[in-house]
Amino acid sequence: MNAMKNRAARALSMGVAAVFVQILLVGCSALPAPPVRPVLYDFGPGLQAPAASAALAPLAPLALETVDNASLPDGVSLVYYRLAYADAQQLRPYQAARWSQPPQQLMRESLQARLGQRRAVIGTGGALATARVDGLPPAVLRVELEEFSHVFASPAQSAGLVRLRATLTQPSAQGENLVAQRLFVAQQPAATLDAAGGARAIAQAAEQVAQQVADWLEQAGR
Repeated sequence: MNAMKNRAARALSMGVAAVFVQILLVGCSALPAPPVRPVLYDFGPGLQAPAASAALAPLAPLALETVDNASLPDGVSLVYYRLAYADAQQLRPYQAARWSQPPQQLMRESLQARLGQRRAVIGTGGALATARVDGLPPAVLRVELEEFSHVFASPAQSAGLVRLRATLTQPSAQGENLVAQRLFVAQQPAATLDAAGGARAIAQAAEQVAQQVADWLEQAGR
């Protein structure tokens, strides 16, 4: 009789323990999952050794204004894509991907790094008031970023697209004179059809555009 009672007690205790474990598991599964931190992307480490162009004769100093962003709200760091084959007018954000800085800031840093290989690049604040080139203030480069996205031409083909408008002016005692203006566009194929592939392709397109702007300035004699 005692043995039967002991077995019954053990069975009851095991059953209670099993129910308790199930309650714990249900409680844990009901807890909200921790938020997924978005992956941050930038343009990479940049130059890690002096460029070959650094050995060439230096060019005249240039003032570079803060890049404006015509396509995205100010301060937004989302990585965007477009489905050109479905609805090219809609910008769609990657939910788990962010730029480390707003695109206009990344683009400005890319331009400054490329132009700064052969010239002094200054801001348009106090330094511009005292800088002189042959007795005149340096030319001013203003850039408006119009597109900065991962564009899908089809479900199986995509590219990073960067488009910007550059305006070059020359300050004078009477104001600023327009020297030249040009639209620059660059596309780089994406190796993968996701945020990582799009971010790399956009960074490569931005670098290509920065090189195009540098070549254009030299052709303009600036």
